[in-house]
Amino acid sequence: MSREAIQEYFKSIYIRYRKASKELKQLILNEFCATTGCNRKYAIRKLNAISPRQIDRRFKSRKARIRKRIYGRTKPGTLLKHQIPIKTDNWDVKDPGWTEVDTVSHSGNNAEGLFGYTVNQTDILTTWVESRAVLGKGEKAVVDALDEMAQAFPFRINGIDSDNGSEFINWHLFRYCESHRIQPFRGRPYKKDGNAHIEQKNWTHVRKLVGWDRYDTQEAVNAMNDLYHNEIRLFMNLFLPSMKLLRKKRIGSRLTRVYDKPKTPFERADHRNQT
Repeated sequence: MSREAIQEYFKSIYIRYRKASKELKQLILNEFCATTGCNRKYAIRKLNAISPRQIDRRFKSRKARIRKRIYGRTKPGTLLKHQIPIKTDNWDVKDPGWTEVDTVSHSGNNAEGLFGYTVNQTDILTTWVESRAVLGKGEKAVVDALDEMAQAFPFRINGIDSDNGSEFINWHLFRYCESHRIQPFRGRPYKKDGNAHIEQKNWTHVRKLVGWDRYDTQEAVNAMNDLYHNEIRLFMNLFLPSMKLLRKKRIGSRLTRVYDKPKTPFERADHRNQT
C-alpha cells in the first residue's frame, strides 16, 4: 500500500480502535498490520498516541472559537488605525497629561458572558493613577469612564496611549478625543513592553488589591468604583511615594539606573503646578 493509502486507512479505523474493547482492539490491530504490512509495535504506538501536529489539527476549530470568545470578535477598521499614530519612541514628556490606558479583566477562570473590567489610566510624568470599573467593555462605557477620570485628574489630559483593543480603537473614542483636543496613540500590536507604565499600574493598583476573582454583577462593579473613587485613589496618589527612573548610564558592560527621590504622585503634580 502507498503511504497515502495507509494514512487514509489509519484515519478510517482510528476512532473505532479508540472506542473498542480490549478484545476488539486486538482484532483491529491484527487487521491493520496484515493490511498495511506495518510493524506491530509501530501500529500500537500510532493507534494509541496523537502527535502535537495532529492535536493542533483536531482542535483547530475549537481553539479558534475559544480565542474569539476570550479576545473578542470585532476588529477595528484599518481606516481608523491609519488616523491614530503608533507610539514607538520612549516617553520623554515635560508636562503632565500624557497618559497610558488599559483594561484589566475580572472574569476569573471563565471568560463566558458579561463580567467586569477596570479601566486603568496613569500619567507618565507624575505617575498619578485613576481607575474606574465597568460591566463589560462596550465603547460607550469605556469612553464614559475615561471622561470621568479626565475630570478627576488634577491636570488636563493631553494624550491617551492604548493598545489595539477594540474598546479603545473605535470611532466613539476617536470622536471624543477630537472634541476634547486629546491626542490618541496606539501601541505596536503584540508588544506589551510598549505600554510598560500602565502594565505596572495594572499590577500595583488593580491585581494586588482586587485579585483574580470573577465580578459579573453591577453591585460588584459599584463596590469597586467606591474604592476607586475614595480609599484606593487617595492612598495611591496622596500617600504612597515611589521612585521614578530618570536615566540609564552604561559603564563598561554594566548598566546603571538612576532614580529620583521617592515622591507621591500628588507631590510631583504639585511641583509641576508651582513651576
